[in-house]
Amino acid sequence: MAALAVLLIASLAQGQDKQDKQDKPLRLTFDVASIRPSQPGAAGGMIKPLDGGHGYSVKNIPVKLMISLMYKVPMRQISGGPDWLATDPYDIEARTDRPYGLDDLHVMFQNLLADRFNLKLHKEIKEGPVYVLTVDKSGPKMKLNESEQDYNIPITFGQNNVFIGKRVSMQYFSWWLGQQLQRDQRPVIDKTGLDKNYDFTLIFAPDLPPDIPKENLPPGLLDRPTIFDALKDQLGLKLQAQPGPVDYYVIDHIDKPSEN
Repeated sequence: MAALAVLLIASLAQGQDKQDKQDKPLRLTFDVASIRPSQPGAAGGMIKPLDGGHGYSVKNIPVKLMISLMYKVPMRQISGGPDWLATDPYDIEARTDRPYGLDDLHVMFQNLLADRFNLKLHKEIKEGPVYVLTVDKSGPKMKLNESEQDYNIPITFGQNNVFIGKRVSMQYFSWWLGQQLQRDQRPVIDKTGLDKNYDFTLIFAPDLPPDIPKENLPPGLLDRPTIFDALKDQLGLKLQAQPGPVDYYVIDHIDKPSEN
């Protein structure tokens, strides 16, 4: 009887262990990834998902910008780490055997940074100045886009310094607005309640540093509305400055990437 009880307990333990493994979600990782320093003097940079959601491609991008994009936090809110984090660019080709959505691909990229760069970081939330994005009383003026994920960059720079939005979520748009408002040092928090994807065209005068020569700018560029007026008149949205929670990411540890 004692021997039977031992076998029964072992069997139950094995069965529970198997069930725990089945219940535990798999850690999302790319199936194959190569990481190399960019060629010295390479011009430009690019980071985008591969067609069909089969991975990510990076050309000539520093790791700090990768962290900013994958965690959706402005680089000014990332602190710590060595100097090369913001200066040394890398090329990365990371692929999957089947398609994934953008959120899963971002988690995979976060795990890639942890596995290959030994990235360790933590988030701190502090009260600070923010912009809150809400719907203006006139109502939203963007076109609803219910098409399937196309893995294209949601907001692109069109002709005549016009921004074109295709299938843009408000979460992504808030992060993008924070990038345009670098001189304000305020993140943008989405409080629109809009949970779909939208198309739009946005035209505004850039917020340029005071030492930029005005004579070299395209004609009429500075005659355009501010980004605040453009949001209200063109998209039916508004930005309000107020105190709010600000996410900061602190780099605890990072190494140069491991071998391919």
